[in-house]
Amino acid sequence: MKIKEKIEGDVAILEISGKLMGGPETQQLHDHIKGLIADNLNKVVINLSKVKWMNSSGLGVLMASYTTIKNKGGGLKLANVTDKVNSLLMITQLMTIFKTYDTVDRAMASFKKESKK
Repeated sequence: MKIKEKIEGDVAILEISGKLMGGPETQQLHDHIKGLIADNLNKVVINLSKVKWMNSSGLGVLMASYTTIKNKGGGLKLANVTDKVNSLLMITQLMTIFKTYDTVDRAMASFKKESKK
């Protein structure tokens, strides 16, 4: 698994590629999120377009990341969710927790709308 980071304004965009299947590399995602929060970046979009597969450990890290960000008053959005990962989110009913968007741009725009409220 690889993580590419891009910062746009006050939003961090993380593009993940490979598989989220647990182990130290999956934990690397949560550590990356903690680093962003330490840098006062608590709005994160995770681009999943290049994630081939995810198991329960991968979902666990996404949930841990979501909780960490939420506890700091921020938000985590998922963009470009593949069909396989989408079906996993539906089966586990995590679709009720995660906000998903077709594109990174739409996920970014949702943060702007929320800040106007």
